[in-house]
Parts: sequence; C-alpha cells; structure tokens
Amino acid sequence: MAFNELDRKRIERIVGGFCRQRTRPEVADELRLVYETEGQSVVISEERPDWRDPSKRMHTPVAKLRFVRTTGLWTLYWMRADLKWHAYEPAPPTADLAALVEVVDRDQYCAFFG
Repeated sequence: MAFNELDRKRIERIVGGFCRQRTRPEVADELRLVYETEGQSVVISEERPDWRDPSKRMHTPVAKLRFVRTTGLWTLYWMRADLKWHAYEPAPPTADLAALVEVVDRDQYCAFFG
C-alpha cells in the first residue's frame, strides 16, 4: 500500500526539508539531494549531471527509509559496497521519521555521505 496524503505531506516536510537544507544553492545545478517514494520506502539520493551526457541527470542513492505500516516503525538502510541495502544497525527502527533523518544528517560513521 502506497503512502496516503498525510504521510506524503509529512515526508515532504521532513525529508524534503532535509534535502533542501543540505543542498547549497550556489551548486544546486551541479549537486543536490532529492528524494523519491517507492512503495512504502523513501530513497534519498544525490543528483548530479551525468558525466557522459551532462543534459541527463544521474542519481546516487544515499539512504533508504522503509515504513512498516503494521508496526508503525521506520527502518533506516544504507547501501554497502555490494550495492545492496543493509539495515543501519546503529539506529534501531523508530516511529520518529525525523530522528532517522537526523541520523543521516549527522552521518556519524560516514555510511551515507562517505
């Protein structure tokens, strides 16, 4: 089941606000954070011009936030070198989406932005 209207507004406020805050206006054409929803997940990515064709944009996933409606909990994932999503163990699942976005922002162990 996809996110309802209230969920989408909350995601836009929290995750969209984070992406806008982390994107410096002077380089927004070259590098910006964006997000998209996929089913019950929100994927945060870096967007930049494709080096082979600058008229196209490429996305590099940074973090994934998955919501389980039956439990009401969000789980944070990071992409390892094997290009698969793995649960980010320092941050347990929580009902507080903003808390997980804060974990991504702090990036204490350099798992999201290197």
